[in-house]
Amino acid sequence: MTLYLLEDRFHYELENIMRMFYWRPEISSGAPDENADEYCAAAAADEGGSVRLSVRFREGETILSQEDTVASGTPEKEMEHALSVMMYKILSEATGKKPPFGVMTGIRPAKYMADLMEKGMSADEAERFFTERSLVDPRKAELCRMTAQTGLKLRQHCRDNGFSLYVSIPFCPSRCSYCSFVSKTVERDRSMTGRYVEALCGELKHTSGIAKDLGLEMQTVYIGGGTPTVLSAEELRILTGAIAECFGAPTEGEYSVEAGRPDTITEEKLLVLKDAGVTRISINPQTANDTVLAAVGRRHTAADIERCYELARRLGFDNINADLIAGLPGDDLESFKHSVVWAAETLAAENITVHALTLKRASFLRETESEIFSPDASDMVDYAQRELTERGYLPYYMYRQKGTVDSLENTGYAKPGTECLYNLFIMDELQSIIACGAGAVTKLRDSRTDRIERIFDLKYPQDYLDRYEDMLARKDGIRDFYEWARRDM
Repeated sequence: MTLYLLEDRFHYELENIMRMFYWRPEISSGAPDENADEYCAAAAADEGGSVRLSVRFREGETILSQEDTVASGTPEKEMEHALSVMMYKILSEATGKKPPFGVMTGIRPAKYMADLMEKGMSADEAERFFTERSLVDPRKAELCRMTAQTGLKLRQHCRDNGFSLYVSIPFCPSRCSYCSFVSKTVERDRSMTGRYVEALCGELKHTSGIAKDLGLEMQTVYIGGGTPTVLSAEELRILTGAIAECFGAPTEGEYSVEAGRPDTITEEKLLVLKDAGVTRISINPQTANDTVLAAVGRRHTAADIERCYELARRLGFDNINADLIAGLPGDDLESFKHSVVWAAETLAAENITVHALTLKRASFLRETESEIFSPDASDMVDYAQRELTERGYLPYYMYRQKGTVDSLENTGYAKPGTECLYNLFIMDELQSIIACGAGAVTKLRDSRTDRIERIFDLKYPQDYLDRYEDMLARKDGIRDFYEWARRDM
């Protein structure tokens, strides 16, 4: 199916609507050929004192169209919204699909609802705004409401001069078929990890000097990847020691590490993290189905996950996250239900994050050029919401990604009091995230104006090492940003 756009004004939003319904639509400028028998076309035509909005769809003998006329002075955002609604309704009728977030294509729907509520809308009004204006499914509007209400309570922890530190370890023991992160497999690159940690410690030292000069307060720490526990115990000791020496302890007391996969976890490594003051770790099963684990390239079983949880509990870790993925190839609804109950009961994870499978551009699954995910993904996500909330877990952050099965969402659930502030801070864009390491993205936020600026470290570890001085120089942009933000205070 090809989407034809007669002008570029509404290209981004309408393309995103189209992608909710068609796996890989073609996007073209101009009008379709008069003999074309498969297309969707959108236009906004000036007609003197008015603008005629139109969407036309054809697929074989099926021809659908809608039109509307608005005044010439109508804001472009309103015209874009009207075209989006027309296209959504037409494509829903033509395909039988009803993507659950309606015409809301943004990646932070719960943040949007929280912002509406902070500006004075009641929770009921915000929920109706979602369902009536944006055609959001009532179940998703309710989930956004619950997530926003939890998140609003946590926003009080955010300080205007605060930041969170993100540290990137872009290495994994092997690459999962659904993953496109720029991580290297340690099977081939073990010799690089020592040099990488040494360089990373230097970047941390350089960056901490800038943060101290600016009087910034580090509130949380998050070491992510990749899989940080692919590092040796000694490399982890060096890294956590550098963080402590350069930045001190996080003022909110939250220190998270993605331990990730059981084939990288040892008692010695966990003891290093515990000694460093780490308060929260992730040990991520993705599923309790061993057959599905093997199919997606995970080199462990559900029993391995259970052993790692038992070890972590024995060592004193009392806030552990478990990731689950809805829609993995070969999985089905009954299997996924078992995974959710297993994560909540057997693992007793304090945090359970439910991801909908996303076919990322560089993943092995995406390269198959077909829709191979489980057809039960939507039911899986709905089941997780019902089951986890009934068990006392509350949703506290949410985000969406392009290429996600059925245009679904990723939601973090937590037992009250165990939420990860970093996840909320970064997803709701509440404060600056200062990031170090290959592939890391520093995201600076001016609390007065909500201005956002990003600083990118080079993606690949070898490039990061080869152009290390350039990485350090880029961090000077942090000073420039804050000096600019404060000049009119």
